[in-house]
Amino acid sequence: MIMNASELQEKLQAQRAFFAEGLTRPVKARRTALRSLRAALIAMEGELNDALKADLGKSPSESYMCETGMALSELNHMLRRLGGYAKPRRVRTPLAQFAASSFQLPCPYGTVLVMSPWNYPLMLALEPAIDALAAGNTVVIKPSAYAPATSAALEKLFRSALPESWAFVVTGGREENAALLECEFDYIFFTGGVNVGRLVMQKAAAHLTPVTLELGGKSPCIVDRTANLKLAARRIVFGKYLNCGQTCVAPDYVYCDAAVREPLIQAIRREIAAQFGERPLDNPNYGRIVNRKHFDRILGLIDPEKVVCGGDSDAASLRIAPTVMDNVTFEDAVMGEEIFGPVLPVLTYESLDDALREIDARPHPLALYFFSEDRAAQRRVMDTARFGGGCVNDTIIHLATSNMPFGGVGGSGMGGYHGKTGFDTFTHWKSIVDKKTWLDLPMRYQPYGAGKDRLIRMFLK
Repeated sequence: MIMNASELQEKLQAQRAFFAEGLTRPVKARRTALRSLRAALIAMEGELNDALKADLGKSPSESYMCETGMALSELNHMLRRLGGYAKPRRVRTPLAQFAASSFQLPCPYGTVLVMSPWNYPLMLALEPAIDALAAGNTVVIKPSAYAPATSAALEKLFRSALPESWAFVVTGGREENAALLECEFDYIFFTGGVNVGRLVMQKAAAHLTPVTLELGGKSPCIVDRTANLKLAARRIVFGKYLNCGQTCVAPDYVYCDAAVREPLIQAIRREIAAQFGERPLDNPNYGRIVNRKHFDRILGLIDPEKVVCGGDSDAASLRIAPTVMDNVTFEDAVMGEEIFGPVLPVLTYESLDDALREIDARPHPLALYFFSEDRAAQRRVMDTARFGGGCVNDTIIHLATSNMPFGGVGGSGMGGYHGKTGFDTFTHWKSIVDKKTWLDLPMRYQPYGAGKDRLIRMFLK
C-alpha cells in the first residue's frame, strides 16, 4: 500500500511493539510464520506468474525457475535448518577466566527494511525477507515501482500470510522510498543500483543503522583457448539472455583468448538460434525490457557497425533481440556502464595475465565466470581476481543455493545472504561469559604485586 509519513510511522510503531513483546523470538513462532508464507506463495503461484508476465514478460517456466521456486527453496531450507541456526554457540573460555563458560547468543535486530529491485521483483523481495523472518525480526518490504503488478501481488501475499505487525509491504515510488529512508530501522537490506545504494548508506548512517548492499557491476566472462566452446556458448547464452539480460549477475561481456574469438562467436550465434529461435522477437517465452527508459538506454549502447548477431528491436513490445557485438574495446560506450540488457560485447586478450590485470584495474564485479579446462588457470583466476562470486565453466548458478552466501565486494556491494549467512546477516550474536561464583581468582584486583604479575603473565600468553 502507498502510505504517507504518519501512516508509516504508525505501522512501524506497531511492529516495534510486536517485537518488544517477544512474539517473533520463539523458534516455533518463526516456523509458523514461514509455513504461512510458504502456503500463501504456493496458493498464489498462478497470480504471481501473471504479475511477472505483466511486468517483464516472463514465462511461467522462467518465473518458477528464477523467482517462485528460488523463494520456496529458501523457505524450505530455513524450515529444515532453523532449529540449528538459532541455537547458542558455545566457545572455549580462556584459562584466565576460570571458572566460567562462554557462548554467543543469537538475537534478532528488530525491525528490518528490505528494499528490492524490479528485475527479479518477487525473488529479490522474498529471499531477504525470509532470512529476516527466520532470524526473528519484523520486516517492511519496499518493492520497486517499476514492477507494479508484482508489487501489488507481494502486498496481497504478505497480507494473507502474516499480520502487519510482523510484515507488510509498502508500494509506491521515490516519495515512499524517501519517507522510508528517513525512518529509523534496526537493519536495512538493499538490492539495486550503485547510486541509490550510496544514498541508502548515507541515510542509514544518520541512525548508525547497519546495512547490506547488493549492487551490481560489469561481470566478466573469461574464455581461454582450452575451453569447451560449444558448451561454453550454450551456458553463456543462457546466463546472458535470461530475463533479457536484466540480471545483476549476468555475464556483462565476454573476454576471450584472441585465438578462439571467431569459433566462440559462431557457437554463440548458433546457441541463440537454438534457444530462442531464428526470430527471437516472435518467441512468446522471450521476455521484454522493463520500461521505455531502459529500452532506449540499451539501444543507445549498441554500435550497429559492430553487431554480428541480433540488433533488431520492437519498441511497441519493448523487446530487443539477443545481440552480440564483436571487435569491442574498453573504450566503447557499451563498456562504460553495466549493460543490464540483452547485448553481449566480445573483447579479446593475448594473455590471461593481461586479462586479469585489465579486470582488476576496474571496479570489482558482482560475478566472474571462467571457461577453461586448465585446472591451474582455474585456480589462478579464482584466487587472484576480486569479485563477489562466480562459476568455473558455467554462469549465474552460484546464486541458486542456500548453502553458500551471495553478495558483492567493493563497488558491487557489501555483506551477503542465503541460508546460514542470511540468518546471520539479520542476527546480532551477543558474546556472553557466564562467570561462576564458587571461585574468584584475585590476580586481577588491586593492589598489584610481583606475585600477581607472574600469575597474569602465566595465564595471558
